[in-house]
Amino acid sequence: MDLGSINPVLLIASLMVAATPILLAAIGELVVEKAGVLNLGVEGMMIVGAVSGFAISVETGSPFLGFVAAAVGGALLSTLFILLTQVALANQVASGLALTLFGLGLSALMGQKYVGIKPPPTGDIHIPLLSDVPVLGPILFTHDVVLYVGIAIVAAVWAILKFTRAGLILRAVGESHDAAHALGYKVVRIRILAILFGGACAGLGGAYISLVRVPQWTEGMTAGVGWIALALVVFASWKPWRVLLGAYLFGGITVLQLNLQAAGVAIPVEYLAMSPYLITILVLVILSKDKSSAPASLGRIFHASR
Repeated sequence: MDLGSINPVLLIASLMVAATPILLAAIGELVVEKAGVLNLGVEGMMIVGAVSGFAISVETGSPFLGFVAAAVGGALLSTLFILLTQVALANQVASGLALTLFGLGLSALMGQKYVGIKPPPTGDIHIPLLSDVPVLGPILFTHDVVLYVGIAIVAAVWAILKFTRAGLILRAVGESHDAAHALGYKVVRIRILAILFGGACAGLGGAYISLVRVPQWTEGMTAGVGWIALALVVFASWKPWRVLLGAYLFGGITVLQLNLQAAGVAIPVEYLAMSPYLITILVLVILSKDKSSAPASLGRIFHASR
């Protein structure tokens, strides 16, 4: 066992990378749930985003186009959920589960010819002067642009929900869609836009896994990250900054257990592998005492004629 081989600076920098996919998926789902919609299809949208981004990136040689395609792919798959829940008024839980199963099967079909292929590298941004600062430079200022986009999305969602009229309307729809409809707001249109945004964010998160986190395509490579993202939204009490902290917690424990395995710690690999999920759940349960932030209309079907 050689714990001295673990570099704390690289460990912290790596946890930010590991946290980004779940952060992107969770912040998108938070907006969806704030609109009163429960979409359990996050895993399906992530895996479709992963294969869409990977395929376009390989075919064009551009990671940027790959991430754009991933966002479009996730949003397109979310339109199926829109048709089921907002047009046909189907049960949201059943529709979300069906979306995940459909996404997993579709991604396996789409990704058959990309197994074993390496995508073009996604370059890191080295911010002048700041990236040269000891310790903080390598941790905060030498990452890829999508990582910073994820943090910016969290900040933007927090600001919009807290300070803008659009955020107030979104929260009103999530709290009472009937009251919002009575005031003249287009409930279905607002929910459709929220679902599309959630799908695009989930697609970006999936592409981050296949293009940056683990630069390759493997069937089912999201490995439950979408479900962790769903749990984060609930346990973070629908607060954007808690989602950020929860994602970093999960990413940190994931990276730590990999480093402990490499250092030869005398703990069975199976226990180390399950530790990110167990510890994240335990900590987030402690943080979830405040249930007052749950949207009152979450999961309820809206019909304008009522």
